[in-house]
Amino acid sequence: MKRVLALLVLGMFAVAAAPAFGANAQQERMTACNKEAADKKGDERKKFMSTCLSNKKKESDNKMASCNTKSKGMKADERKTFMSDCMKGA
Repeated sequence: MKRVLALLVLGMFAVAAAPAFGANAQQERMTACNKEAADKKGDERKKFMSTCLSNKKKESDNKMASCNTKSKGMKADERKTFMSDCMKGA
């Protein structure tokens, strides 16, 4: 019973923390695109930011898929370390 309760609590924390991880990735994309758009103004900047943010998301999704494929067969800590390094580009 204690084990089930512990898993339930752990699951609730994981669900609550999930949006925070997505927000960090979005913030990183926004920061990178803002740096690239420093010299742009008005509608040109809006268009650039829209394109840049969507491209950064695609790049991130492609990288995640690639890292997932490469990590097949790895377990627990080994996979976690690999995924972290892979997503950072190390």
